[in-house]
Amino acid sequence: PPAHSHSDWIGPPDKHSNLRPIIFYVPPEESALERRLREARQEAQASNQRFWARHNRAFRQEKEEFIYSRLKAKGLEMRDESGQKATLNAEEMAEFYKDFLTKNFKKHLQYNRDWYKRNFRITFLMGQVALVRALRWLRRRKKSVEQ
Repeated sequence: PPAHSHSDWIGPPDKHSNLRPIIFYVPPEESALERRLREARQEAQASNQRFWARHNRAFRQEKEEFIYSRLKAKGLEMRDESGQKATLNAEEMAEFYKDFLTKNFKKHLQYNRDWYKRNFRITFLMGQVALVRALRWLRRRKKSVEQ
């Protein structure tokens, strides 16, 4: 982002996680509380990137293995006569999706728990930052009225 920017910047989707990375704005006079909030947001983003990159990699690999094994059982190759990639029908793929979700249920449950904890912490810190900023604004306003 340009030096004069005063906002977070959101990038294009990551090719592994499909999440859009964020470059967080760091104000020149960032307070310790604001820094804690930014760092909590950065940690949440990094954790989400790691989880979804691993999850998507496993999904793609297992999907390819499933398709290969089903095609092989049918006596078919991965590519047809015209060189097109062979596919399975929706019902066969639904079986894969169901099995994949069932197998990864505990991972998703743990991810969701962690996600909620992180977001509760971020929300709490955002509330604190907003309160400090509001009090600071009220003090400035009171001073300007007295003068």
